[in-house]
Amino acid sequence: MSELTLLLIRLAFLALLWFFVIAAVGVIRTDLFGPRTATVPARKPSRPAKPVSKPKRGEPRQMVVTGGPLQGTVIDLTETPITIGRATDATLVLSDDYASSRHARLFPQDGQWIVEDLGSTNGTYLDRSKVTRPTPVPLGVPIRIGKTVIELRK
Repeated sequence: MSELTLLLIRLAFLALLWFFVIAAVGVIRTDLFGPRTATVPARKPSRPAKPVSKPKRGEPRQMVVTGGPLQGTVIDLTETPITIGRATDATLVLSDDYASSRHARLFPQDGQWIVEDLGSTNGTYLDRSKVTRPTPVPLGVPIRIGKTVIELRK
């Protein structure tokens, strides 16, 4: 093998090695600080905000942590989405090694609450099924994120 070919193979290997190092650092940064998002200036609402309506009969009113380190935590459900994860700006901040920074989201839609996995590493489970797309959450059915178990209750 000629000297030039050997030199080119070494340089290609070195470039590939640096590519993997940079990719690994990017994944770690995203896991620690969350994905980069563009900031959009807030607009003033053109009409007054709609008053918060009371939950109808049979609809969940609270999200209760039934298992894990935050057991007993209760969050009242309003019209705002609930984010769950290790990020400090999440509605429910988990200190769980099995939870991602932005792990899952619960949001109201058409009178029911929907759970959505936000591309987490270890997944979100509704009862014993892995959540792969936005899924309605029935009352009392456990949502598992790492070691934390959550239920919607009246």
